[in-house]
Amino acid sequence: MSDHFRVSILTEEETIYDGDVRSLVVPAQLGFLGVLANHAPLAARLKPGRIVLRTFPSDEPKVFNSSGNGFFEVLNNKATLLLDAVVQ
Repeated sequence: MSDHFRVSILTEEETIYDGDVRSLVVPAQLGFLGVLANHAPLAARLKPGRIVLRTFPSDEPKVFNSSGNGFFEVLNNKATLLLDAVVQ
């Protein structure tokens, strides 16, 4: 089993992040969601808040602040975040 997965953080204007990570935490409408490799398929609405990921292989934390709403999908070991606006 893999210990990492792909994450893409996108806005209408640009790709904010695209790379492999060990973990991801996102601010969903009903609370924070944590994702690790081989997560079950999932879709959720996102609210403004802090997005935290741990990069692979360095395990370095990266933090992004979403200032708008968005959508989140996990499917086939890839997580995609579509957001209104993100600040690094």
